[in-house]
Amino acid sequence: MTLSSTTNRLLSLDVFRGMTIALMILVNTPGSWSYVYPPLLHAKWHGVTPTDLVFPFFLFIVGVSLFLSSGKFNHELSKRSFLKILRRTVLIFSIGLALHWFPFSRSIDSLRIMGVLQRIAVAYGIGALLCLGLSQKHAWKAGIALLLGYWALMWGLGGENPYSLEDNFARKIDLLILGENHLWKGFGIRFDPEGLFSTLPAVGTVIFGYYIGALIKSSEDKSQLIKNLLLIGVSSIFIGLAWNIYFPLNKPLWTSSYVIYTGGIACCVLGILIELIDVRAYTKWTKPFQVFGLNPLIIYVLSGLIVKIMFMFKWENAEGKNRNVYSWLFNDVYASLLPENLKFASLLFAITIVAFCWLVGYALYKKKIVIKV
Repeated sequence: MTLSSTTNRLLSLDVFRGMTIALMILVNTPGSWSYVYPPLLHAKWHGVTPTDLVFPFFLFIVGVSLFLSSGKFNHELSKRSFLKILRRTVLIFSIGLALHWFPFSRSIDSLRIMGVLQRIAVAYGIGALLCLGLSQKHAWKAGIALLLGYWALMWGLGGENPYSLEDNFARKIDLLILGENHLWKGFGIRFDPEGLFSTLPAVGTVIFGYYIGALIKSSEDKSQLIKNLLLIGVSSIFIGLAWNIYFPLNKPLWTSSYVIYTGGIACCVLGILIELIDVRAYTKWTKPFQVFGLNPLIIYVLSGLIVKIMFMFKWENAEGKNRNVYSWLFNDVYASLLPENLKFASLLFAITIVAFCWLVGYALYKKKIVIKV
């Protein structure tokens, strides 16, 4: 991990990245999961809510940034670029694993191996090797092959209901490779929504972003660029919706239709941001998101650590119930202030976590420090 001063960056992309990280923290840290507004919840299985857009948006941005930053390697795989990809992949994966293990008191035998940062690491690593190792003509073909191959395997090798929680092929592979004890159990059975096998189509999200990065870099006419982004975006949304008939939109499975659909929406959002920020220079509202966009992964890790630390401090209250700082803060502070609107109290709690992370990010921003992972 190294520190460097800020360099020339695409402001609209930084803002998009910052908005995405802020939303990731917001939806991950409600005061109580029992009191959350529906748009801030993931779809129970098939389908897409606004929250289900956040993670693919980030991987899409990873792909865009990959192209913009790989110019110094001439967009080719060399020993130098390979070592950088390998270092970043291992480091991000290790940070995610350490965050799961923290405060390092639980047994490794039951440690969840995959997770958000681990998926980012693997999807980035494989995506970067494909994009730099192959010509641009062949890298997108590899991405399409991944999506079609994933669909074929899920349909052909799944159980009686191949796209269900119990019968999907991705779960079978994760159970075989990672083992039951190392999978998430939030769905009631062992299944990891950021599993190893379902990370393969997530590579497609990175490749999608990479080609959008190439389009941005090669476009001298901003107006035409925006039109192209909106055209690609709307077309992808319709393709994703059509594919949904046969391979349902599903974030936990990261289905191929979900890749195309969310990539299309990301294109539209980026096009709108370029129009507002880079063309019309409406930038006064962007400062909070620039702060998040400058050091996104470190701020995301910080949010996870804050939650972990709040759960570490436990005690037994006068009624004999176990409490921790997280539950105390929500129940005795936020919920007591807004007893008739607990969903809003839960949202305010999440906003507080976002605000605290922003303050740390702002300190880095003011000193023009970028923590590169």
